Amino acid sequence: MIDDLPRGARRVRSALIDLGLPADIRRLADSTRTAPEAAAAVGCELGAIVKSLVMRGARSHEPVLALVSGDNRADTAAIEAAVGEPIERPDAAYVREVTGYAIGGIPPLGHPRHITTVFDEDLNRFETVWAAAGHPHAVFPIAPAALAKATGAQVMRLAVSS
Repeated sequence: MIDDLPRGARRVRSALIDLGLPADIRRLADSTRTAPEAAAAVGCELGAIVKSLVMRGARSHEPVLALVSGDNRADTAAIEAAVGEPIERPDAAYVREVTGYAIGGIPPLGHPRHITTVFDEDLNRFETVWAAAGHPHAVFPIAPAALAKATGAQVMRLAVSS
């Protein structure tokens, strides 16, 4: 039931509807705060979890969102090359200010303003991926191509090479 969704999840649902996308928000009893927790709660492979990592341009102080496969570690050098400046990890207050959400439930879309976004091409291995829906106990399924398009993301290799 929609009214049972937390406020943040209702905002994500509205954003999905506004974009013409399925808005199947799943509220789960188990936490989805981390990628392993989300994969266990949903019952999917770790790589099918979308990690929404917020960074900040070191010079511009503009936010950058990296949507990374749950089984990958983000290649910061690749992100820096994509955005044209060094990046840094911001504090939780900055993340909430620019996204409207707390760490652990940051969705890939539905933010108060546009955020430059890069998208891990490894997410395309899956027919469906699962992303945070604005709350640590809420996720939504989506086709990777639809997510990349909806966020206006640059699709690229984001996994750190071993």
